[in-house]
Amino acid sequence: MELRTPVGSLTEQEARTFAERWLPAWTGNDPERLASFYTEDCFYADPTVPEGASGKPAFIRYLRKLLSNNPNWLWTHEKGVPLEGGFLNFWHLSAPVGDRMVEARGVCTVQFEGPLIKRNLVYFDMLPMMTAIRDWNARKDKSA
Repeated sequence: MELRTPVGSLTEQEARTFAERWLPAWTGNDPERLASFYTEDCFYADPTVPEGASGKPAFIRYLRKLLSNNPNWLWTHEKGVPLEGGFLNFWHLSAPVGDRMVEARGVCTVQFEGPLIKRNLVYFDMLPMMTAIRDWNARKDKSA
């Protein structure tokens, strides 16, 4: 599938097709594979890096830590809403934390330059994930 340039927006089906290739790259601890979906001068931000990572080298450094801590999480696309130059991605996350699974829903803006993501801003409530991590660490400390 060839993506349109940032002049237009993706249809819901184009967004789904792209997300079905891109979101699986967030699983498996392969930062370079995931970064291959982004431009060299990309900008990425999420709740853990609200100031963002500018450029592919900074993004890959961030991904190395993030993905190594979460190699088995699973991101799935729920819906795409056209935006100028891309789409708003509604997603679902299943993240194993210790002996439990944390579920989260959120959105992210995905804006393209040609076929690659130039800007990706991620928004979701991190409290359930942080609570699960804190609880798991507390239980590990008690059993040690």
